[in-house]
Amino acid sequence: MPTKSEQTRALIIETAMRLFQERGYDRTTMRAIAQEAGVSVGNAYYYFAGKEHLIQGFYDRIAAEHQEAVRGILAEETDLEARLAGVLKAWLDIAAPYHEFAVQFFKNAADPDSPLSPFSPESEHARVEAISVHKEVLRGAKTKVAEELRDVLPELMWLAQMGLVLYWIFDRTEGRERSYRLAERGARLTARGVSLARFRVLRPLVHEVHELFTDFLPGMTKALPDPAARKEAPASDGRP
Repeated sequence: MPTKSEQTRALIIETAMRLFQERGYDRTTMRAIAQEAGVSVGNAYYYFAGKEHLIQGFYDRIAAEHQEAVRGILAEETDLEARLAGVLKAWLDIAAPYHEFAVQFFKNAADPDSPLSPFSPESEHARVEAISVHKEVLRGAKTKVAEELRDVLPELMWLAQMGLVLYWIFDRTEGRERSYRLAERGARLTARGVSLARFRVLRPLVHEVHELFTDFLPGMTKALPDPAARKEAPASDGRP
């Protein structure tokens, strides 16, 4: 059973999400959130240092709910395409109630220097949790993955999920039907790519794609390891 502190924290997040949807992110203040939640302003700041930290709490909750939602398919399914499609569609299911909110605050999250960005240092915990889901997708699949690609592929799969999220934000079809179709087709394409990557001749291409994103996608140099750091350092001549 959640503690009183956990209940208060959850209440503040729920209240903030509702006010963000009703008034917009920029026009919602911490004072208004505290008032609506029935807590003091000081208490609200005790749990969250500001609105940005509330969003991080929301990210963390979505990540936790997603991990819980995918347990069944990851435990039962071994086909890579089915595992990935199930993971992506589970995220769309969980995020569905927050679609209009996501549309409103997207302009803030799209700023690579904003703490709301999924690539920001503040979002690291949720990002790591999301990438860990894709690691599990690969780990339990019957498709063999080269050891040298086990760290790279989950990050690329997460980036593909971020592309799906971006499409979902702009998707106005009934029930976000096109987003679900994109998830299925994207899973099929990704599974084929992973299967092909088992051939040694294609592995350098996978690393090249990863380095391309790391070097040029806004925020990625902060979120993912610098490929240059993995290259062998020059041998020391013994001098300090």
